[in-house]
Amino acid sequence: MLRPWPAEEAAAVVAGARRPHWAADFPAHGERVIAGIIAGNPDRPHGHRLIIERETGLTVGGIGLKLPPTDGAVEFGYGIVESRRCRGYVTEAVRALVAHARTLPGVTLVFATVDPANIPSVRVLEKAGLRRDGTVDSDEGLLHRYVAG
Repeated sequence: MLRPWPAEEAAAVVAGARRPHWAADFPAHGERVIAGIIAGNPDRPHGHRLIIERETGLTVGGIGLKLPPTDGAVEFGYGIVESRRCRGYVTEAVRALVAHARTLPGVTLVFATVDPANIPSVRVLEKAGLRRDGTVDSDEGLLHRYVAG
């Protein structure tokens, strides 16, 4: 399940606090970075969601849109804690976020970038129905770009 990432949850991550509804290994590094962005801009709309495990109700990761769109294109990113990997959660979350992004005004393209060496993430994007359409030079090196069909 995806739910909005409230400012108070982001502030708890930034403060290093623990919440009883978080998986033991939540937050991971990526969620700490996103929480800092949310906490630093509490009045700015953001497209980030928490990934909630249905069976336990625990927060196990995050996924989000990098808003606002640029020339109709919106990028997304995601992360999940190690204890919940390889269960299909991120593939399901990517499908849901892409469907949501397509309903946003002015969005004509939804995409993600990934390090080609990150084979699990490449598989997630492919299983979610995205296709590789090129490369992007970034601070992290050459990344592959995957677009939603």
